[in-house]
Amino acid sequence: MGQTERAARTARTGGRRKVVPWGVLALWVIVIAVAGSFAGGLADVQRDRTADYLPSGADSTQVARLQEKLPGGEATGVLLVYHRDGGLTAADRDTAERQVAAVTVPAGTTDAGPSKSPAALATSKDPRDFGATLGGPGVPSADGTTLMYAVSTAAPGTDDAAKKAFVEDVRAHARGTDGLSVWVGGDSAVEVDAKEVFGSIDGTLMLATGLVVALLLIRTYRSPVLWLVPLVVVGAGAVCARAAVYGLASGFGLTVTSQSAGIMTVLVFGAGTDYALLLVARYRDELRRTPHPYDAMRTALRGCGPAVLASCGTVVAGLACLFAADLNNIRGLGPVGAVGVLCALIAMMTLLPAVLVLLGRRVFWPLIPAYGSEPKQRGTNVFALMGSSAGRRPVAVLVTGVVLLGALALGVLNLPGALKREDSFTGKPESIAAMGTLAKAFPDRSSRPIEVMAPTEAADRILAGARSVHGVASAERGRSGGGWTEIAVTAESAPESAGETALIERLRAELDGAHVGGASARQLDLATTNAHDRLIVIPLVLAAVLLVLTLLLRSLVAPLLLVTAVVLVWGAALGIGGLVFGPVFGFTGVDPGLPLLTFVFLVALGVDYGIFLMHRTREETRGGAEPRQAALIALRTTGAVIASAGIVLAATFAVLASLPLVMFVEMGTVVAIGVVLDTFLVRTYLVTSASVLLGRRVWWPGRPPAAPAPVPGPVLKPVGDGR
Repeated sequence: MGQTERAARTARTGGRRKVVPWGVLALWVIVIAVAGSFAGGLADVQRDRTADYLPSGADSTQVARLQEKLPGGEATGVLLVYHRDGGLTAADRDTAERQVAAVTVPAGTTDAGPSKSPAALATSKDPRDFGATLGGPGVPSADGTTLMYAVSTAAPGTDDAAKKAFVEDVRAHARGTDGLSVWVGGDSAVEVDAKEVFGSIDGTLMLATGLVVALLLIRTYRSPVLWLVPLVVVGAGAVCARAAVYGLASGFGLTVTSQSAGIMTVLVFGAGTDYALLLVARYRDELRRTPHPYDAMRTALRGCGPAVLASCGTVVAGLACLFAADLNNIRGLGPVGAVGVLCALIAMMTLLPAVLVLLGRRVFWPLIPAYGSEPKQRGTNVFALMGSSAGRRPVAVLVTGVVLLGALALGVLNLPGALKREDSFTGKPESIAAMGTLAKAFPDRSSRPIEVMAPTEAADRILAGARSVHGVASAERGRSGGGWTEIAVTAESAPESAGETALIERLRAELDGAHVGGASARQLDLATTNAHDRLIVIPLVLAAVLLVLTLLLRSLVAPLLLVTAVVLVWGAALGIGGLVFGPVFGFTGVDPGLPLLTFVFLVALGVDYGIFLMHRTREETRGGAEPRQAALIALRTTGAVIASAGIVLAATFAVLASLPLVMFVEMGTVVAIGVVLDTFLVRTYLVTSASVLLGRRVWWPGRPPAAPAPVPGPVLKPVGDGR
């Protein structure tokens, strides 16, 4: 009977070894087939206008919404800029007049563009179809080198395709010849150029990230086959994440930007590959001790699963804190990033094990981990040497590391000011070249109007009040409708300068009952809201991460140690950014959201490696090792895997630095530097030396993990008569 039961049990186990992996694989094929049909639609629901980032209560948001209700709806305005270094000639002015006439209709014309729908205008090749009008005569610069014309139309409304068609049609007709330079700029042109750049990000980022991860996996595994498995699986996770976010944006109105979509891609590839490295390393060890791959995988999942789940939970908890932000793009990044990390986790904990089990040991060829074999030693363990130095002189190592990070953090004082809209590209699109030329030609006049919306019954009073405010060059009445009147205010100062910012604040303070908006006001609102979000979100992230670590490690000291370490890393990484952004990269400003987003990523992701290290330290202590020995063993055994994971994560974030937007370059640089510092300085030296110094107190107020009770040996009876 016993043999029969064992045979039945063996048969059931053998059946599970085949059915479970194939079943998981089949389920994933169905999921990917369904998700693939929705993933491609993510680009269609992305919103990248500055107004989409701001909360509904912001003054500039109120202006944008009220303008949509005016006759003709939202206006699309461009600036035609004509420039010759030696001064414009009479022929240049004639050329400018002809070209401006070719893209506009006389004021009062009613049989042109506005009678056509935005969808029809999107395919137009004639700018006159838009019924654009000239905002006044050309404005010459004082030195005679530049001439500016303002052209606007309400025909496109809020249709992005129609706006793009209008800008491109104007550019096709406004061309320079014989040394005459012509550019089409203005807010709408900048918006179209930005949309063009954002539209190329998804594909570029996916390909670049995939290539970087592939190269690192080939270098790590030294196998012609094994590197493909995690890469394909993480790609499946990315497809599912894109489909899920598309569903959230379509069904629940979630704000998705190119920034959040790009960061999600990096998180999926970075976190997913990290999880794969940890699982494959544990699985390879178990294959040497277990005859069947299925059983080895079960043991590997039980061994590394808790740490991986805790790691994912920490990242998700940190991202969830972004819900408290007022900015729509920051608040939307929370669920977008969380969905990406969760999809990466599910793929790596289900699909990856199934594929590895089905492929068997041969997937590791040529370094196949045979049952009963021992891993080959590859020379000196570098992390053992690092641990030894930290263990011999823990105080010196800890103090030196903290001083070094503190010194690097002083670089924050060298960070440039807020990033201006025209400085947000690493290159120079046509609209940015136009704005740069205008800034030099009209140093005492803004080329970007401040838009004021006043109640119609108080419009005359508010117009007079605007003209009397210090710093206003001119104020003109515009469209009226729905009980509101538009007033265009021109500042004496350059766009987004300190003088214009002060003027916007004075207008808001003195024009009672009016709303003050426009491109510069939106940038000001972005900076103000970002500062408010930092005060709210950063403490929440610290509290959430500390709570997760406390529950996992059952200690207060260890979580405080890990969080303090990653905060030091964040300060040092941001300080290095201050040392290179201006002097090396030539950036003139820092994106207002940089400190908050880099803090969230470095704290949530950096703590991951601390979890892996402290989890192994706890295991070694539970196994009977003394605290000092446990810390050094943990570093020696996990150091290589943590280093590989850190390199992968840093490299995936570094891919952001290849994109043509300053905010991505800055974020990718800071996070990549922070991950490298965390991996090779903080985890290897500072956390290890602090653990050695604290000893068992690192687990306070909980009890140190108890060593297993000794197994009692057999009781030996005395030989003889028992007396």
